[in-house]
Amino acid sequence: MSVIIKTPEQIEKMRIAGRLAGEVLTMIAPHVKEGITTGELDRICHDYMVNVQKTIPAPLNYGAAPGRPGFPKSICTSLNDVVCHGIPSDKKKLKKGDALNIDITVIKDGYHGDTSQMFIIGEPQEHMERLVDVTRECMYLGIQQVRPGAYLGDIGAAIAKHAHSNHYSVVEEYCGHGIGEGFHEEPQVTHNSIAGTGVKLQEGMIFTIEPMINAGRKETKLKGDGWTAVTKDRRPSAQWEHTILVTKDGYEILTLREGETSPLA
Repeated sequence: MSVIIKTPEQIEKMRIAGRLAGEVLTMIAPHVKEGITTGELDRICHDYMVNVQKTIPAPLNYGAAPGRPGFPKSICTSLNDVVCHGIPSDKKKLKKGDALNIDITVIKDGYHGDTSQMFIIGEPQEHMERLVDVTRECMYLGIQQVRPGAYLGDIGAAIAKHAHSNHYSVVEEYCGHGIGEGFHEEPQVTHNSIAGTGVKLQEGMIFTIEPMINAGRKETKLKGDGWTAVTKDRRPSAQWEHTILVTKDGYEILTLREGETSPLA
């Protein structure tokens, strides 16, 4: 399967989907606090997406196949040592010091917007706050590499260099991806790669950059639910994600939230 170059009409639809995905994170932020469950956060997001935005929550029932259930909820909530694809639940309430990634993907008029954000509950522990901050910096350093003529490998090389210089590891089993009418399209955007390698970027490409950075080792394992990926050493993980358009002279962040600025500025 080849990389799909989006038309101006498709790009405009992706802008709308991206903006709406970011708005879900802005909406849910005040609710992410001590005492709430991730199941409650899922229900609030689902109601907002379906009834207010008139969007479709892309994760709900995604990936269903013979012998494998689809994802059962409308958002992903990855807590502490969960790397990605955490399933919202009412079993535990959020507590002080927890670090939570909320991953939102909406479908609007057939096009996907995909983004995620880290939240720390209450007063952050210094080691967790540093992991979250460095991971966000990794994402933005990757984004800064995007322009026509650059290579996909440039993105992962910049991310890995920053993570490793801070004594963190980069998850390799999961990566960013092309996105549009399909939730997951070509190309795969790895976060630990070699500069000057991979697909050459062209104007009109759209993909996610979503580094997963671990405080300990890079290895992950899949839980019995078939979805939740956790760090093998059970140390914390963090992730940030944006959907990126390659423009004629650089990039555009399609999922940028109102008031959000780069930590590298």
